[in-house]
Amino acid sequence: MRRPPRSRHPGRRSTPVVVRDLRRVDPDTGGPGPCGLGGPKPLTPAGRDTDHGGTPPPADPPAGPPPGAGRRDELRERVADLQRLKAEYDNYRKRVRRDRIAVREIAVANVLAGLLPVLDAVAAARESGEVVAGFEAVVETLQAQLAALGLRSFGREGEPFDPTVHRAVTLSHSTAVDRPTCVRVLRPGYRVGDQLLRPAEVMVAEPPA
Repeated sequence: MRRPPRSRHPGRRSTPVVVRDLRRVDPDTGGPGPCGLGGPKPLTPAGRDTDHGGTPPPADPPAGPPPGAGRRDELRERVADLQRLKAEYDNYRKRVRRDRIAVREIAVANVLAGLLPVLDAVAAARESGEVVAGFEAVVETLQAQLAALGLRSFGREGEPFDPTVHRAVTLSHSTAVDRPTCVRVLRPGYRVGDQLLRPAEVMVAEPPA
């Protein structure tokens, strides 16, 4: 029987050498397998660590509106409301001004319409020479005051006949005219602004047929 060889250093106990391969062995190929202890941790397809049991961590919640966005929207709404209110107030003021002018014109027209017979009597007295010198100044003052209130007379001989402002008393034919023409004014017409108080009474001549 063969004895084991003696140690070169008597008295010392030899320590056996143990080699541990931490790599796993693939049983099919016999080669090194996947990393075992001490190797890097496998990653999921998304590149995330699998320490959470293979489930990726929850995603961050969606970002909300920036701070102060609600206040800015509310401020814009308030500004729009103020602009609409101002526009309505401006329209109201314009409407009130137009209504006030119209009411004034109607009131003045009603007063002046009652004075038209007086003006007709003064005009007839002037034509007949019955107005004395002292009374002439009163007539001129009255006419100036009525003109200041907006009273205007119209109707002249030779102007074209307009049925909207003229009332034809007589109609004749004349070769001296090429269209219906006022050849004589029997009574002048009056208006206040755009409001007609009385049409002018005229004699009309038109060219022969």
